[in-house]
Amino acid sequence: MSQSVEDSIVKRCFATIYTPSRRRKRFPENCVRVVGSATEAISQASATENTYPAEVMGPSRSSEGFRLYYLIEWLD
Repeated sequence: MSQSVEDSIVKRCFATIYTPSRRRKRFPENCVRVVGSATEAISQASATENTYPAEVMGPSRSSEGFRLYYLIEWLD
């Protein structure tokens, strides 16, 4: 399976993250929804649904083969 250069570059971006606890610093790709701006991340987040706005770096491939995003900071 071939991966494009665009897909392999780790980027800094804004996202909403689904997590029951905000203690973690890295999140699997299926828990992260990348959005276009900090404002969009904040408006789409919902603490009652365990989604929180954040600035993240990723995705990067873990040693186990998972694609992960790393927390830079929570936005709220």
